[in-house]
Amino acid sequence: MSLSHFDAAGRAHMVDVSDKAETARLAVAEGWVRMSPETLALAAEGRADKGDVIGIARLAGIMGAKRTADLIPLCHPLPIAKVAVDIAVDDALPGLRVTATVKTAGKTGVEMEALTAVSTACLTVYDMLKAAEKGMEIGGLRLTLKEGGKSGRYEAPA
Repeated sequence: MSLSHFDAAGRAHMVDVSDKAETARLAVAEGWVRMSPETLALAAEGRADKGDVIGIARLAGIMGAKRTADLIPLCHPLPIAKVAVDIAVDDALPGLRVTATVKTAGKTGVEMEALTAVSTACLTVYDMLKAAEKGMEIGGLRLTLKEGGKSGRYEAPA
């Protein structure tokens, strides 16, 4: 299998998408931040010293998706049509589960934008709660759904 981000000489390059058709694209990614039940209560109840952890992390995820091409060297800047970031309390984890959905109509997919949204939201949760708990764990970052483009639909196993 060849990797599209490398030329024939093995040098990294941005893939030429100029000949690709514009199609509707969708990507969904997920991740989580595990923390103690006490720290989770601070976030869920809005009692963290820095403010509304969940609301601010949601905004950070949206901003992260919009800035993906600035952070990931070979990503194309894309006209994003939608970014939705959902952050849910999961007492069984215990922690917060983050899901990001990104849509565009373009020549390349938005998988990296969805993954960046989740990463940015999770890092923001950590930043806002680190005074209460430095040992929080971020994990589970993965693409769960991708639609559109030449390769069609991908759905991660449950």
